[in-house]
Amino acid sequence: MNTRHFSQLPKPYMAYPKVIQGLIFKKPTGEKVLPQVKYVVDRLKVDQNHLKAYNEICGFKNNGYVPAIYLAVLSQSLQMQMMTSEAFPFAMLGLVHIRNVVKQRRKIGVNEQLTLSSEFGELRPHDKGVQFDFITVVKAGEEVVMEGSMTYLSRQKTDATPAEKNKNEIVPAYELREQWSVPENIGRRYALISGDFNLIHLHAVTAKVFGFKQAIAHGLWSKARVLADLDLPAAYEADVTFKLPMFLPSKVELLVAENAGETDFLIRNEKSHKPHVSGVVKTL
Repeated sequence: MNTRHFSQLPKPYMAYPKVIQGLIFKKPTGEKVLPQVKYVVDRLKVDQNHLKAYNEICGFKNNGYVPAIYLAVLSQSLQMQMMTSEAFPFAMLGLVHIRNVVKQRRKIGVNEQLTLSSEFGELRPHDKGVQFDFITVVKAGEEVVMEGSMTYLSRQKTDATPAEKNKNEIVPAYELREQWSVPENIGRRYALISGDFNLIHLHAVTAKVFGFKQAIAHGLWSKARVLADLDLPAAYEADVTFKLPMFLPSKVELLVAENAGETDFLIRNEKSHKPHVSGVVKTL
C-alpha cells in the first residue's frame, strides 16, 4: 500500500474541478478496483474557530473537547483527495452515504496534536449496486483516540437480491425525546462548514438532477445532531444507518431507548413516522 503524507488538511474546494469533470468524462467500464493507498495528515491541530462553528450548527457544547464525529468530518477532505487524485472507479457525484461508525477511545482535547489517516476498505455487493468503506484513524502520539468508517453506495445495475428483513428483530422500546424543525437551508449552512457540497444537499433544483424531489439533509449532520443531544460517555461507539432521505425542510422526531451501557435512537418523520436515521451508542 502506498502512503501519501500531508502537512495539513487539503482544502475541499481544491478537489471540486475534478468532481465536475466526472459529470463530463465517464468512468471506464470493467472490473472495479479501489486504490491501495493511505493518506495521512502528520500534524493536525484543530482550528478552534472552525470547531466552534461546527459545534453551533450541530448542537455540541464548546467544552474544551473535540467531538469524535468532527474528526470524521475533517477526514472527508482527505477522502475527496483520494477519490479525485487516485484511480477511483466510481463517479463521486451521486454517491450515497448509507452507514457511519465512530469509535472514541477517550476524550480528545482541543489543543492536542493529532495524526489523521484515511484509506479505502473493501468493495462489497449491495442490492442497489456496490458499497465500500473509508476507514479513518486518529492518533495522539502512538495512542489511537478515534476510529471511524464511512460506508458509501454507488448505485448501478446488479444481480444481487435484496436482503430479507429479520422478522424476529427486537424493536427497542423508544420514547419520544425531542421534536425538531429542520430548515430548508441546513444543507447549505452545513456544507460551508464541512466542505461537503454534494449537490443533493444544497437545493431542490440540484437534488432533482440525482432523482430526489427536494434537497436532503447531510447524514453526518443528522448523526451529530443526535450525539449532541445525548449524554455521551468518555469512550463510546456510535453506529448509524441512514435510511430514508430527510427532505428539506422537514419536521422530525428523535426517539431514544436507553439500557445499561447502550442507547438506541431513531429519527423519524413527524407525520408519516417513516425512519430517516437509526443507530446505537455503546459504552466502550
